Amino acid sequence: MKILVIGGGGREHALVWKIAQSPLVSKVYCAPGNPGTAELAENLPIAVDQLDKLLAFAYEAKIDLTVVGPEQPLSLGIVDLFEAHGLKVFGPSQKAALIEGSKAFSKDLMYKYNVPTAAYGVFTDLAEAEDFIKRTGAPIVVKADGLAAGKGVIIAQTCEEAVDAVRDMLSGNAFGAAGSRVVIEEFLTGEEASFLVITDGKKILPLASAQDHKAIFDGDQGPNTGGMGAYSPAPVVTPAIHDIAMRQVLQPAIDGMAAEGRPYRGVLYAGLMVKDGEVKTLEFNARFGDPECQPLLMRMKSDIVPVLLAVANGDLAGCELEWHDKAAVCVVMAAEGYPGEYRKGDRISGLDAAAGLDDTYVFHAGTATKEGLCVTNGGRVLGVTSLGATVREAINGAYRAVAHITWPGVQYRSDIGRKALDRL
Repeated sequence: MKILVIGGGGREHALVWKIAQSPLVSKVYCAPGNPGTAELAENLPIAVDQLDKLLAFAYEAKIDLTVVGPEQPLSLGIVDLFEAHGLKVFGPSQKAALIEGSKAFSKDLMYKYNVPTAAYGVFTDLAEAEDFIKRTGAPIVVKADGLAAGKGVIIAQTCEEAVDAVRDMLSGNAFGAAGSRVVIEEFLTGEEASFLVITDGKKILPLASAQDHKAIFDGDQGPNTGGMGAYSPAPVVTPAIHDIAMRQVLQPAIDGMAAEGRPYRGVLYAGLMVKDGEVKTLEFNARFGDPECQPLLMRMKSDIVPVLLAVANGDLAGCELEWHDKAAVCVVMAAEGYPGEYRKGDRISGLDAAAGLDDTYVFHAGTATKEGLCVTNGGRVLGVTSLGATVREAINGAYRAVAHITWPGVQYRSDIGRKALDRL
């Protein structure tokens, strides 16, 4: 099989890494890819939003399966376009991808189909939003309705901060068109978990549990990012919580999407808040999480390609997934200034030394090649991921590798996985 992976981040490097191991696969392409994917696949100079160029390549190269990594091409309708031309593609349709593309749609879906979530309101008018904020009180959560690369969420500690966030979003200053409508929610307390499933719209295959770390600094301090690290399994997802998530969140959401005429096929990611044995849903994403994808795929024992192909064919019957007993931890190394304005072009040292460590893989995210050297080219630069017999061993392995890698201004959290240790 010839497979095309669309995207150029750490998630896509992990997908290429896993797909390339399949005995079913003869060739992997990645568009646009990065220096990491270039070691395993042929990179293509096509951006993720150049749908016509992606289609032309897939058609002419006789690609057997296209796997879509990021949310942007899904929301633009790449799955519909490819399927209209007889090409097999893994991911939800444009109508189904709205579950991530519009937080207002997602919240309304949850409310309609009794998926537990926070109380909320949807606003385009500042005065109405301000009234809701004052009635609800702080802390309170303000979200841009549209896609904002995982950063369109403000946890406001005061009502004034919340009103300022709404004003910035509605004016277009904060997140452009993505913030032309805002969702305001009550603030939930508890411990977050990432719960991902693969589905053909009916049958659901749950992936192993994981936990992301959104805030930039240790102790979950500072602004939200696309994710500063993740680990799997997540002890907060006990067998009882797993059962609740499947029965109360994933199954009704997928059934609800079908009832709305938006059958969902692909990966569905539910961000959960767990407290006192109960679950509430923070959000849905229409693709693999990044960086959750990295530790999950390192723990996946099964060949992923038959499962991806089965979803593209619309029938997961007979498919199962096996997992290694080991734990995996991913530490994201980011550029100076991220998640704000960040530096680019700094030479990265120590990659070979880190890659030489056992049970460790360095996934590239925001990197580029300049004069034969690997340099920083994004906010989140690398996802250093290690396997271990326990979460503690995986944490130690990841940070051992991180210690080998450096560039001017590098930043990373030093507490990825600590919540798991607190529960063990």
